[in-house]
Amino acid sequence: MSRINPSPFTTRPEIVGTFGVVASTHWIATAVGMSILEKGGNAFDAAVATAFALQVVEPHLCGPGGDAPLILHDTRRGKTEVICGQGPMPAGATIAHYKGLGLDLIPGTGLLPACIPGTFDAYMLLLRDYGTLRLSDVLAPAIGYFLNGHPLAERANATIGTVADHFRTHWKTSAAVFLPGNAIPATGALFRNTAAGNTYARILKEAEAGGGGREAEIDRARKTWSQGFVAEAIDRFCRIQAVMDVSGRPNKGVLSGQDMAGWQATVEAPLTYDYGRYTVCKAGTWTQGPVVLQQLALLKGFHLDRMSPTSADFIHLQVECAKLAYADREAFYGDPAFVDVPMKTLLSDSYNADRRRLLSMQRASLEQRPGMVEGYGGVVKLRRADSSRLGVSSAGAGEPTVGRVGQTSGDTVHFDIIDKDGNMISATPSGGWLQSSPVIPQLGWPLGTRGQMFWLEEGLPGSLAPGKRPRSTLTPTLAHRDGEPYMVWGSPGGDQQDQWVTQMFLRHVHSNMNLQEAIDAPAWHSEHFPSSFWPRTARPGVLVLEGRVPKESVDELKKRGHEVEVGAQWSEGRLTAARREDPWRKAGANPRGMQGYAAGR
Repeated sequence: MSRINPSPFTTRPEIVGTFGVVASTHWIATAVGMSILEKGGNAFDAAVATAFALQVVEPHLCGPGGDAPLILHDTRRGKTEVICGQGPMPAGATIAHYKGLGLDLIPGTGLLPACIPGTFDAYMLLLRDYGTLRLSDVLAPAIGYFLNGHPLAERANATIGTVADHFRTHWKTSAAVFLPGNAIPATGALFRNTAAGNTYARILKEAEAGGGGREAEIDRARKTWSQGFVAEAIDRFCRIQAVMDVSGRPNKGVLSGQDMAGWQATVEAPLTYDYGRYTVCKAGTWTQGPVVLQQLALLKGFHLDRMSPTSADFIHLQVECAKLAYADREAFYGDPAFVDVPMKTLLSDSYNADRRRLLSMQRASLEQRPGMVEGYGGVVKLRRADSSRLGVSSAGAGEPTVGRVGQTSGDTVHFDIIDKDGNMISATPSGGWLQSSPVIPQLGWPLGTRGQMFWLEEGLPGSLAPGKRPRSTLTPTLAHRDGEPYMVWGSPGGDQQDQWVTQMFLRHVHSNMNLQEAIDAPAWHSEHFPSSFWPRTARPGVLVLEGRVPKESVDELKKRGHEVEVGAQWSEGRLTAARREDPWRKAGANPRGMQGYAAGR
């Protein structure tokens, strides 16, 4: 079948080599990952070092107190697997507890929304069972940047500026780290976080003290984190400190050392969907990841090869399918240890044939329309956007850089790596943002706030329960082609992640774009469905288009009833990607914001 040639403008070449490629949302992290490959490490060693480096250089987007799903293919095992670095809610996190505080939503900041931090244990599991290097090899770059400094990113500087007064008034432990000399550090300033560097240095020292091989060393590091001084500092801070949050009053946390000691990262099989030559793999319904699979199940019934990827038809079709998939996310998805999610039905041909009939190519839907599967699911809760809710107390709430309702620019980090042997990994670490929760002074970093994704009503897939994982927006992706592991990709962006992930995949598959072309192409996102973040609002029918979308497409989408908002020329997403076409390893990274880079040789 002939395909549309979009003659795309690209900002950079697609990186091509045979040795290995690393793509991430920050050039320093990309360089760190490549240095590990050059040292003889595999993709999984490089992933751990890259992840730790991102905690240093993008502290407004991820941190040690956050969470991280990882999806990987290990050529030695011949398996594609998911590592869950999403910690669950503490034992004391009950609906009754939060209701007893007079809350109708879990706050988006402070200590109350803290889950068990999942990043460190997930990275240690990855390093021990899939990597080859020692702990010191992968921690040394991050420790060095924490202690010796790095150039502060423009968006980190801007984020600190938005919460500086809040820090000075309420979160003085955060001011001590992020307002050196009581001033907002300038963009490009040499910025250090010695407390965080010393925390990792102490973990490394205690891990190495017991002798033995690398596995024993890594296990001691995990124990130091979950049962040693890190857990003790978290326990003490949550018990003693009442901190101001978006509720407008101080609250203590419920996360304890016992919660920390009782949890470890796990490995599971991915959910998959076959789309032509491709098998797309995502983490389970403790993430929003399956909405990509559901979009593809709907889109499989249309002839996308014949459409320009910036045409009104292409954009309208992807957006309307996303609305249906995200409505199902709200109605059905939840931690599968607590919620029976009918994914087999949701991905079935018959279910999607019925759902496809709801689509009109002439009119945009303004309704939330989840499917009906007897015996499953719950209602879609809808809170319409009201900017009056976002007052002074909302500083740092929700996804990290939400400047106003409906305007989202970057919010987490992402990386993709493939080594010379064909091992590949994709990860979207997040949480523990500098603006989300006060710094624990003994550690140098704050806790995460992922628990804000739960509802404080019984009977919903997303209802709060102790030990339950929030339905995270974090969603790395891996695809096989013709039965062989082929590509890893993803993007920061909260609820928008799996819209941009889908768009990029469609451009690559149906428009013959290489990775860099597919990343650079004009993009868009819908805000039709409920946000996953406080204050959990929706903007029905709103479609935000990048300024480079052709005017004729913009005008036609308005005619079809979309509430169109046109953003800046380069404003949508922070995608990175890597693919394997033996003997080649190829990669691309987002030019938006002038920070993400791909490297390889």
